[in-house]
Amino acid sequence: MKDNIININLETSTAPVVSETRGKEWISYGDTNGDWSNLYPQFLIDLYYSSSISAAIINSTAEMIAGENLIIEDEEDRDTETRMKLQNFMDRANGNESLHEVIKKLSFDFKLQGAFALNVVWSNDRTQIAEIYHVDVSKIRCARPDEFGKTNGYYISADWSNTRQNKPYYVPCFNVHDRTSPNQILYSGLYSPNMNSYYIPDYVSCNNWALIDGRVSEYHLNAISSGFSGSFMVNFSNGIPTQEERFQIEQSLTDKFTGQNNAGKFILTFSDDKTRTPEIQAITPSDLDKQYLALQELLVTNILSGHRVTSRTLMGLDSTNGFSSNTDEIVNAANFYLNTVIKPFQDQLVKQLRKIFKVNQMDLPVNFVQLKPITVQFDSKTIREVMTTDEIREELGLEPLDVEVREDFSKEEKIEKTELDAFIKEYGEDMPEGYELVEEEKVEDEDLDFDFETILNEAANKKIELASTGRALPSKKSEQDGISKKTYDYFRVRYVYAEDNFLVNKTGQKRKFCRQMMGASKGGKMYRKEDIQRMSDMVVNDYYYSDRQNRNIGWGPKGALKYDILKYKGGGNCQHFWLRQIFKTTIGESKTTKIEDADLIGYTKAKSEGFTAKKNSPLVAKPPKRMKNNGFLKPR
Repeated sequence: MKDNIININLETSTAPVVSETRGKEWISYGDTNGDWSNLYPQFLIDLYYSSSISAAIINSTAEMIAGENLIIEDEEDRDTETRMKLQNFMDRANGNESLHEVIKKLSFDFKLQGAFALNVVWSNDRTQIAEIYHVDVSKIRCARPDEFGKTNGYYISADWSNTRQNKPYYVPCFNVHDRTSPNQILYSGLYSPNMNSYYIPDYVSCNNWALIDGRVSEYHLNAISSGFSGSFMVNFSNGIPTQEERFQIEQSLTDKFTGQNNAGKFILTFSDDKTRTPEIQAITPSDLDKQYLALQELLVTNILSGHRVTSRTLMGLDSTNGFSSNTDEIVNAANFYLNTVIKPFQDQLVKQLRKIFKVNQMDLPVNFVQLKPITVQFDSKTIREVMTTDEIREELGLEPLDVEVREDFSKEEKIEKTELDAFIKEYGEDMPEGYELVEEEKVEDEDLDFDFETILNEAANKKIELASTGRALPSKKSEQDGISKKTYDYFRVRYVYAEDNFLVNKTGQKRKFCRQMMGASKGGKMYRKEDIQRMSDMVVNDYYYSDRQNRNIGWGPKGALKYDILKYKGGGNCQHFWLRQIFKTTIGESKTTKIEDADLIGYTKAKSEGFTAKKNSPLVAKPPKRMKNNGFLKPR
């Protein structure tokens, strides 16, 4: 009886064994023998593309790890120069990307592969790290360790399945004590049991279920494309053929009656005897739909468990309970996932990045701004019932709608529309006539009460003895300047409202206050420091009327209409800063040895840093978008 049956088995596959095997100059990563020999990273990539459930979880988790941004923690006692140096590095980690753009790629690799890698590029003199680049971790294999078990380098190949055409090349590992090579690899991950050189993903235990998910989708695709698909049994009643003949019959049926183009065709049989006609019987189970639904639910449950996800809604998967009915459950699940899964990933990324920061003498505490959509806290129905449109926009980090389109604005709001115009008209200055711009920079080291212009001119008067030329001093708007006319008025210091170009197209770009201030800047308007401080005592920024609180809500603390414009510019999420410009006029010729302008300006800067009055807050040099909580008092 055994010989009479052709056994057609459904293909079964299991995840390859994760092993480390010493090969040539590198350690193989994957099965020693088999289809995935030294190709385990590629297996994970193929699995990612075949399982929609696992892919959704990996994508969502990677986005959570990367967060909205990476920011420097605000600490007043920190060195401002170091902070600005680090901020510049974060703005441009390499010639094409910001640090956060690099982190997004690292986060995806970290979740998918269990590890991440950076190409660290040293400066020509090897004193600084000039750039860092993301390296696809699937292209990396660890070199054989030394006699102490330490990995000193890595091999990189574009395709490890064909090393003849894609010959691996060696790159040393990141080492601050050996900077011989201009390029080094920083490779890292979280601890993996029984692994010495590589790191495995945290979801490896559910890979077999992800494989089944891929097979299920292939089964349904083949069922649609095939006209035969194993749904019928054909019985030939004309004797038992030989083993070779049976396989020939099997191959003929497979070639003729399977495939997309043969769906729905019939079978022709030829026989001399009706009693010897082949029998064709349908074998399709009657409850196949129920079996599929049960299998699908089992797949989702096990894959979620393998990824440590307690709520499928967090991953963008459909929930049978409905979103609005289980808000508390989702909030708890989100907090659990962020603290137990996301945070360890983020901490490891920060730990490795700070190694780079330390080399460049810019090691300051940094933290991720975590993605936390409003829908995690409230369902849409609740939001519409208890919050106004502008309150919802504020919660999302958006500016209120322009007051011109609102019907219930108060009398104060009508006045507010012209307040900023009045300030710009009265205190905004054009480039001083007879002066030239000699320097401009972000305001970062200036004391709050330090009069940069007066001190700079005093230094000029002491250092330079001018010979009178009989030339009159340039005209000044004395009612605005408030500076006594001196014999030698050599420099002027003004401040311009400027935009952080690396934040273009981010939230806050179109706020009315910022649009108007930037428009004035493009028109050449600039301001004295004391006039900017005067603006803080005026209601110049947008606000809205809250029916819930029965008052006008502005961008100041707890909704105050007035706040420190010098520090916080346009309010939370603003992307602008104050740019200091120094102008010079030549009203005479020096009798003494010429002293360069840079010397005078440098002297004044040094004096400003040593000024005994209260230090100017480092927030003056920073757009609110780059501050903790995006310039808001509390996380949004």
